Amino acid sequence: MPQIPLHYVDLRTFCYATEDQKRVEQALRTFLPEEFEIDRTESEGHYGDRILVLSTRLEKADDVRYVLSRLADLETYETLIDELDERVTENTELFLRLDKQAAFEGDVRLGEGITFRGKVEAYPAKKEQAVENAEEVLTRLRDEK
Repeated sequence: MPQIPLHYVDLRTFCYATEDQKRVEQALRTFLPEEFEIDRTESEGHYGDRILVLSTRLEKADDVRYVLSRLADLETYETLIDELDERVTENTELFLRLDKQAAFEGDVRLGEGITFRGKVEAYPAKKEQAVENAEEVLTRLRDEK
């Protein structure tokens, strides 16, 4: 894949007090290149419980390419491509929610638990152009698999 039309990809998940931090981190690492740094921020829930926010931003083309290659493992990949108009915002951001439990097991599925946000390159910076660029890269990725 010669060019990646994404400026960056943000991945974020929460580790609640009832969850094992190492397992949640392992789920997030399903989408990351090896030894990639994860930021940790402690927060507090409504009832005073501890919530650990695990997040990372991938900006290098090879790192973004890696995350996208993991998305290509989605069983519902064609549906994802068909839904791009609903998943890309007016600010040219692509949003997905990924299944944290499936990711812990090494699988890639849409679901709850991990938020994917990618800033799609678009010139001019319009939603329509961003959808077109996202569709192009995801289709190219599918064809390479």
